[in-house]
Amino acid sequence: MKKAQFIFICFIAAFAVSSCKGKKEVQEIMALEVPVVQVVQQDVALESEFTGQTFGASDVEIRTRVEGWVQSMDFKEGTMVRKGQLLYTIDPLPYQNLVEQATASLAESETALIKAKNDLDRIKPLAEIGAISQRELVAAQAQYDACVAMVASSRASLNNARIELGYCRVVAPISGMIGISKVNVGDYVNMGPQFVVNTVSQIDKFRVRFTISEKEYLRITRLLQASGITLGSGGANVTLILGDGTIYPLKGKINFADRQIDPSTGALTMETEFLNQDNLIRPGQYVKIRVVTEMRKGAIMIPQRAVNEMQGLFQVFTVGDSNKVSIEMIKLGPSYNMSYIVEEGLTAGDKIVIGGTQLLRNGTLIMPVEKKWYPDSTNIQSIVK
Repeated sequence: MKKAQFIFICFIAAFAVSSCKGKKEVQEIMALEVPVVQVVQQDVALESEFTGQTFGASDVEIRTRVEGWVQSMDFKEGTMVRKGQLLYTIDPLPYQNLVEQATASLAESETALIKAKNDLDRIKPLAEIGAISQRELVAAQAQYDACVAMVASSRASLNNARIELGYCRVVAPISGMIGISKVNVGDYVNMGPQFVVNTVSQIDKFRVRFTISEKEYLRITRLLQASGITLGSGGANVTLILGDGTIYPLKGKINFADRQIDPSTGALTMETEFLNQDNLIRPGQYVKIRVVTEMRKGAIMIPQRAVNEMQGLFQVFTVGDSNKVSIEMIKLGPSYNMSYIVEEGLTAGDKIVIGGTQLLRNGTLIMPVEKKWYPDSTNIQSIVK
């Protein structure tokens, strides 16, 4: 009897041990494999993004300074031209005639001056001995002075006529790329500031002008002052994003900010400068720029994919020592690349779930698969694969 009871007790104990072991195995089988990353702490340079337009290092509009018929176009549109290179020729004949008239007028004035000088030289000795009156001497001197002035006036008219004749040759004011001509051979051009025939742009460098609102200007300025720096300081730290979304390989620097806020728009105009690699950038392009406007020391960083939002509240799933997840409410700061700065709720080294959060609940047991992650990485998709 006792032997039978002992066997029964052993059978019950073995069954209990087997049941516990089986339950544990089921739990392990049910545990989800979830990618997990560590919370990172590092210094971050935060950027603000603005939309701007490109300009050449110099954009010079070409205007005619004389009027007449265009005789020739001595360049190819859309190509590089050199400073002083002939671009247009305007019919020079009317201005050549003015030069010849001024030359003749100068010769006539110089002849009159010679006669007046001879008369004055002849009258002076006679006046000294009283052979003629002082009145005649004064008249001779006045005639001589008038002829001197006439020669100066004729010479100035000749110089002006030559200058206008020179304006018939329209040359490039700077070296750069010339645009499409607004006039053709045979067109009649007028002179004046409103009459632009073409534009030459120096494109070895280019400028980007953008505007920021008054509120944004005040916010950025205060943030930078708190960091002990000024807007645009620190050399080339401006990033350019082209129209197709690609990032321009060279960094730029801020040239200046306008002296005042535009009262009609409430915006401040600023300008950045870049080197033009392979002459890729042309004036008139619309681009985006990112300017470093704040430095965060020891910022707590997490991937944006790890954050869940519910009714304006943000949370992440943290992983404890027992591989159980728990919901942690956090306070987010600015974004950086594909990351967030966390202002409250996490510390460096905490482990958080980055994928499969829709299947998780508070207290869910998981099998964490640790992944490497860096805040400067923009390819978050490769982390969760």
